[in-house]
Amino acid sequence: MTAPASGASDGLRFGYGTNGFANHRLDDALAVIADLGYVGVALTLDHDHLDPFAPELARRVDAVRRRLSELGLAVVIETGARYLLDRWHKHAPTLLHDDAALRVEFLRRAVTIGADLGAEAVSFWAGVRPEAVPPTLAWDRLLAGCTRVVEAADRAGVTLGFEPEPGMLVEDIADWRRLYADLGAPACLGITLDIGHCRCLESLPVPDCVREVGAHLVNVQIDDMRRGVHEHLEFGQGEIDFPPVLAALREVDYRGLVAVELPRHSHAAPAVAARSLDHLRRATAASTAGAAERADPPEDLPTRRAGMTRTCGDEGAATGDNHSRNTSQA
Repeated sequence: MTAPASGASDGLRFGYGTNGFANHRLDDALAVIADLGYVGVALTLDHDHLDPFAPELARRVDAVRRRLSELGLAVVIETGARYLLDRWHKHAPTLLHDDAALRVEFLRRAVTIGADLGAEAVSFWAGVRPEAVPPTLAWDRLLAGCTRVVEAADRAGVTLGFEPEPGMLVEDIADWRRLYADLGAPACLGITLDIGHCRCLESLPVPDCVREVGAHLVNVQIDDMRRGVHEHLEFGQGEIDFPPVLAALREVDYRGLVAVELPRHSHAAPAVAARSLDHLRRATAASTAGAAERADPPEDLPTRRAGMTRTCGDEGAATGDNHSRNTSQA
């Protein structure tokens, strides 16, 4: 199949997450993602997608490396598999549990795989604090676990992206900044920013969230979302205006992958992935056109600017809403 036009658009590089292709073999998922025109993949290590605990790992990693090269796909490593480590409990154990050894080992293996694949980043998160674990102890455990992962990444020359996740111990940008500071601002540690999460719970408008962390941004996940509801939606089904978001990514000179994150859409993965890339291309064109208009403003600029201010103000006002957080998508 001849690939469509490139998924790189005006400096932005679009990818798709394999957690949205859970019903495909990994090799087939990579082929579809490349054939659609994406230039990268966010590879969630999971049972059928390069399981880091299955036999002959080195051989399988090498096969994936060669396949990525053949397809011209860049890669980031994601570590959010739900039942890879515990068949009964989603995401367990995390770095916050009494025995976090298996999670630390998993993340170390993810770092090694990332190094072998030439991954642009390895992404991970804190986990939900168990009820029996006091907040202070949970934070101490998080710091201890992250320190070990950072040490492994530093030795391997791998960039880490820590993702704030709604409902987890580190759920927003402010929490990430605290973690980053408490770890001593490691050079290899940046932030993974999920655009939908910004709309879900951050106080700033989404484009301002991008600007807020631009200097530390190493990995971007993109999806639509509604205020106060942690549900990853297809573009156009939530509340996010994407052209300003993409413009903000260009403004901060972000060069990494912008990978679609739709983990509940595997039942229609090829169609959803195709629609997603079409939407991102249209949004990119709109953001570029908007930038051109601002660079060469029309004579009725005061009227147009007033309208834009009202729109931005509406979004800013909405951030003060008292919202509930639904963590079922984590």
